Amino acid sequence: MSLRTVTLTTLATSAVLALSACATGGPAMTPKMAAFSQDGLPAAVQVPAGHKVAMETVGVGQITYECRAKKDMAGQFEWVFVGPDAKLMDRMGKQVGKYYGPPATWESMDGSKLTATQLAVAPAMAGSIPLQLVKANPAMGMGAMQGVSHIQRVATKGGVAPAMACDAATMGSKQVVNYQADYIFWRPV
Repeated sequence: MSLRTVTLTTLATSAVLALSACATGGPAMTPKMAAFSQDGLPAAVQVPAGHKVAMETVGVGQITYECRAKKDMAGQFEWVFVGPDAKLMDRMGKQVGKYYGPPATWESMDGSKLTATQLAVAPAMAGSIPLQLVKANPAMGMGAMQGVSHIQRVATKGGVAPAMACDAATMGSKQVVNYQADYIFWRPV
């Protein structure tokens, strides 16, 4: 049998299986999402053992920076993080909450919300804000945020301080940059 015959047979078999699954409402109709794995994350931002994923979201929004004088460094200036403003979307693209600050606050559409304390950060790809692990404070209100113990910020894109000059002439000015990040919410098992 030639390689061409084997390839055509394989393609035909795959097509029949796919059509059969569609006709029966089988797996091809409802693809399952893989469970989140932190195996590829730096150890510093991994959630300790004994926890399970409670919710996965994608934060899409902006981060505001302000040009300010550097503390105890006369004549020097820097872009300082002011706060985020993002929508939290589920993996299907539906808004399930929002993220804003200060203080950094994650709020579910059901009204439950929480703040957190940073435990660790780890570098992300160039041009992106770092990965982050935070310890959640007790949630306010009943709902999706109840019982969350940790939040990871992973898969970050963008969000770093502006590249434009920050000096005496621009002191006090604000710049807004776009960003995206996955926020993974964890509860104790």
